[in-house]
Amino acid sequence: MKISTDIKPVTQLKARAADLLKQVNETHRPIVITQNGEPRAVLQDPESFENMRNAIGLLKLISQGEEDIHQGYVVSHDEVFAGLEKLIDSSHVPKA
Repeated sequence: MKISTDIKPVTQLKARAADLLKQVNETHRPIVITQNGEPRAVLQDPESFENMRNAIGLLKLISQGEEDIHQGYVVSHDEVFAGLEKLIDSSHVPKA
């Protein structure tokens, strides 16, 4: 983040919205919008927003997996593969 270009007052957003949208879409850097000198919102391009949401989702899954390990909810890889082989074998229907 570049403080000189990535923090803007809400009055600038009102006056130059199209320019600010162009900036976030070209640079992929968010712009912090301030009101009375305090940060109030973040303007971000859709691609960066989606990437951030995907990253947060992956981090949540990792966190859940770590909690499962701490709680002892684990299965060895041998058990997983044995179960998968059993499912595969049971789904094969002999040809007549």
